[in-house]
Amino acid sequence: MSDYATDFRVKATPANVYAAVNDVRAWWKGDIEGVTDRAGGEFTYRNKEWHRSRQRIAEMTPDRRVVWEVVDSHLTFVAAAQEWTGTRIVFEIVSHDDETELRFTHHGLTPSCQCYNGCSGGWAYFIDGSLKALIETGKGLGPLG
Repeated sequence: MSDYATDFRVKATPANVYAAVNDVRAWWKGDIEGVTDRAGGEFTYRNKEWHRSRQRIAEMTPDRRVVWEVVDSHLTFVAAAQEWTGTRIVFEIVSHDDETELRFTHHGLTPSCQCYNGCSGGWAYFIDGSLKALIETGKGLGPLG
């Protein structure tokens, strides 16, 4: 089964894309508490009563890569409420001449997961919509739902 993945290209530097990825509150709209921009830091994301997850920043390679490990999760819209726990969220940044590509993969979020349809739709909104908008315009999209 394939992990959920998406990518896009923007006319921005790798440094700008990296900075936007790490400005989590600007694009992943919800309630966020904790450190989002330092390796080893942890933060909790909440979207109403539907989603709560705690991420540990496992890797930060400036202008190239960011990896979050999901250390705890609770999704109220599926029976497998802890489906995200133990998964990894990876942002890879690749320079292409005058554009930068962002490759996003949520390792462990596969079509066999109960939350796949809802979570893949959420990631599409936040990555392809909100994060891309933040990079291109300086402002992410509003909350989902």
